[in-house]
Amino acid sequence: MWEAIIDVLEIVKKDSIKPTCNGGALGLIGKIESFDFVFILHLMIELLSMTDILSHVEAMHLITDVKDGLHDMRNNGWEPLLRKVKTFCEKNEIEVSDMDKEINVRGTSRRRKQKVTNKHYYHVEIFLVAIDAILTELNRRFSEISSELLVCMACFNPRNNFSNFDVDKLVRLAEIYAEDFDIGDLIVLPNQLRQFINRARRTPNFLGCTELEKVAEIIVKNNMHTSYKLVYRLIELTLILPVATASVERIFSAISIIKIDLRNKMGDEWLNDLMICYNEEIFRQIDFFFG
Repeated sequence: MWEAIIDVLEIVKKDSIKPTCNGGALGLIGKIESFDFVFILHLMIELLSMTDILSHVEAMHLITDVKDGLHDMRNNGWEPLLRKVKTFCEKNEIEVSDMDKEINVRGTSRRRKQKVTNKHYYHVEIFLVAIDAILTELNRRFSEISSELLVCMACFNPRNNFSNFDVDKLVRLAEIYAEDFDIGDLIVLPNQLRQFINRARRTPNFLGCTELEKVAEIIVKNNMHTSYKLVYRLIELTLILPVATASVERIFSAISIIKIDLRNKMGDEWLNDLMICYNEEIFRQIDFFFG
């Protein structure tokens, strides 16, 4: 698409009544045909192609792989990326920045004369910063414990006739819920899980089932929740957790909207009242009577 975009911008520039140097098509051509733009473009392609897989089904199994890939790119990906950028620039007649040339530190006054090389700028301030930002966000959202929890939960996925079912991981999930499963339960649970999955795969009602909520419904309809009490308890906990997590995330999102910098002295009572008002679902459940 690169040449096509340049061609379109050239046409727009010619059709412009007053082309300017800093804005419009002419300004865009200048920005696009620069080493800065090409470098960041290739960096984003590498990063997005690596993290794109997380938007797919069963992504939780891939979190560790993506983290490992980003760490590998951080340690070994600089030179291959730079070679790719230089090749692209040479092909499209774009001037390649001299990596050894000294430049002023971005964001500082020229009078202070703080110098770094182009290599330091592109490698440290762009390449490493971008990767570290993604890794930090992944670690924040998917810590070691939460990742293990979600991976274990994914073993209950009924797609493809429970193809992800894993007894050991589901037992580990029960161990995480220590208050709900005692030592005796953990001894019995593995056999109960094996018996459950054998019966589920023989039961026609489970064929084509894709949601765990539907699995719980079928279990109750077939009175299997009395035969496999521990399995059903584990399914209940698995269904409850995402709801609780999503609710908490929505609350924090609402707080960031309500308690802004201009309201930094807001008291707890006033904040609580605004949070209640913000939750429209509560008001939908209230019958208003006007006398």
